[in-house]
Amino acid sequence: MKKSKKTVIITGGGQGIGKGTAKRLLMENYNVVIAEIDMEAGKETENELKEYGEIKFIYCDVSKEEDVKNLVSETVSMYGRIDVLINNAAISINKPIEELSLEEWNRVISVNLTGAFLCSKYCAPYLKQSNGSIVNIASTRAFMSEKDTEAYSASKGGIFSLTHALAVSLGPDVRVNCISPGWIEVSEWKKESIRKTPVLSEMDNKQHPAGRVGNVDDIASMILFLIDEKNSFITGANFIVDGGMTRKMIYV
Repeated sequence: MKKSKKTVIITGGGQGIGKGTAKRLLMENYNVVIAEIDMEAGKETENELKEYGEIKFIYCDVSKEEDVKNLVSETVSMYGRIDVLINNAAISINKPIEELSLEEWNRVISVNLTGAFLCSKYCAPYLKQSNGSIVNIASTRAFMSEKDTEAYSASKGGIFSLTHALAVSLGPDVRVNCISPGWIEVSEWKKESIRKTPVLSEMDNKQHPAGRVGNVDDIASMILFLIDEKNSFITGANFIVDGGMTRKMIYV
């Protein structure tokens, strides 16, 4: 039964958008593998979500090729297939460019961009077999920046470009799309040691044309839409999910 069900790998699946998406896909009857560098978060999420279905935490630093190879081989060994890859793992080191070291720059690029490349590379043969799908998580920072976010913004711009390149290279067997979230409140989806109830002001909500700050389920819902076989004509595309904030900032 486990091997007949579709299987998804979610990088950075121990917290935030990744964790919320893991829960949604478990409820859609997927085998879910969460690739996570934070051991505490990974084990905790596996334990918290196991009541919803088949979930497995695998330690993985997505910037390391051997870790990614192991992630893929373990997944195939357990479930016999990979149908969806969600490249969600990301870090940020935000500071003035004069203070940002080359080591810090390289670490952000390695996790956020190289990690997506490596996971896509090693999942690709199995995704071709299943006519599967890749969803890359970028950010509105790829299109409009905040101060002192050079490394993060550059990595997310790279994710946007990597998406349409992969779509051309892997199509028609594998569809590849991108989601660029705006402000998504993830405080309640952190590991227990740092979890907290979000406090949002009226102004926080009103600055979004949609009338509220985004939540994890907003992104999970878009992922479910993109990986649905009924939407097989959608590939190489980017979807901004930010409650209209980007357009407001650009045009007002």
